[in-house]
Amino acid sequence: MIANSSTTIRFLLASRQCELNSLRYLLQRGELVGKISQLVHMLQRERGTSNMFLCAGEGQFADELSLRERDVAGAQAPLLAQLDTLESQIAASPQASRLFSHVASVIYALSLLPALRQQIRQRKLPLPQAMSFFNDIIRHLLSLVFELTDTAAEPDISRALIAMFSFMQGKEFAGQERAIAAAAFAAGQFSEETRQKLLDLIERQERCFATFADFADEQHRLRWQQVQTDSQFERLRRIACSGREGFAADSGLRWFALATQRIDAMKQEEDTLAETLMAHCRARIAAAEQASHQQQADIESLMPQPEEESRYSVFIDNHGWLESGGVRPQLGRSLLTLVQQQSRRLQALDTELAALRETLNERKQIERAKSLLMQHRQLSEEEAYKTLRSMAMNQNKKLVEIAGAMLAVADVFPLPPKE
Repeated sequence: MIANSSTTIRFLLASRQCELNSLRYLLQRGELVGKISQLVHMLQRERGTSNMFLCAGEGQFADELSLRERDVAGAQAPLLAQLDTLESQIAASPQASRLFSHVASVIYALSLLPALRQQIRQRKLPLPQAMSFFNDIIRHLLSLVFELTDTAAEPDISRALIAMFSFMQGKEFAGQERAIAAAAFAAGQFSEETRQKLLDLIERQERCFATFADFADEQHRLRWQQVQTDSQFERLRRIACSGREGFAADSGLRWFALATQRIDAMKQEEDTLAETLMAHCRARIAAAEQASHQQQADIESLMPQPEEESRYSVFIDNHGWLESGGVRPQLGRSLLTLVQQQSRRLQALDTELAALRETLNERKQIERAKSLLMQHRQLSEEEAYKTLRSMAMNQNKKLVEIAGAMLAVADVFPLPPKE
């Protein structure tokens, strides 16, 4: 059996190059997540201001609404520009189909914004519907972040992406809490339904931030722990969740200002997460490039002269690896070492990624089960989540178990539409 060492070398180098391409793609995804984060933050501001505009008297908050719309436009343009280049970059990727589907949903949702704004300006859209529209747009953007997170194949970067996605999701629930409570303060009362919504949003925030803490590095965990919630905010939150009446007339404005201060602090933490993610991507690319150059140099130093190449023979060792003999057996042994090292390194990455994929798969099942309920029962995202949680509590099972069971029978027994 004749050893084709040049083919071995070619595939070793090709493996390294694939790693580099994957890391560069991760860098692009990190940049995309950063742009989505900025747009989501601006949409959250516009949603909150729209709520205040719809609850306030004629002429109030109109100027602020114009400012928020311009902020959204400023964040939307660079995101759409990068999405335009996505097709040519990853069309051949196995995950491209799902990713492009999410991109299409985002672009369509954003196209509805002008009509939504016109109805808000004319006060033709009830506040719950206006908020629902904004929630759906932000949900599509966060779903795109989740899809980008789901396709990452480098453990440290995957953890950073999961931490950032979880934090973004928690921040979105904080934004919904701000909007719902602001409207209730403006109306002068908190209904039982509103109180339950707020309690649910607080619980979901805590779950998201707990997941963030599980995947974030020590530095970001400590930074987040040091962000203290304002005591005035907590007092107003207790009033809202208890349904107490008799609060001051300006409580709505104070609540909105304090909640906005809290969410802006979250955005600062989110920005540091994005910066850390990008720095980690660049560092991994630099390390991988250096390792690739070193590997190539090592191989070149071992290469035989052309007249020696045909004189190599090989045999199989006890571990199933090719071992060379002949005039220059050190070449075969060195190539074997390089192949084994690369194989062990990739295996270690796969082992580390397995636990991350398990977490992502659980999240994915829950998200898909929610989407199924939203589609077949015409539920909102909030209602779908409550339905899943209620089923889990009633059956004393985990949320992911209920989601998995629902998805398993979905194709066989389609859920009936909501009456």
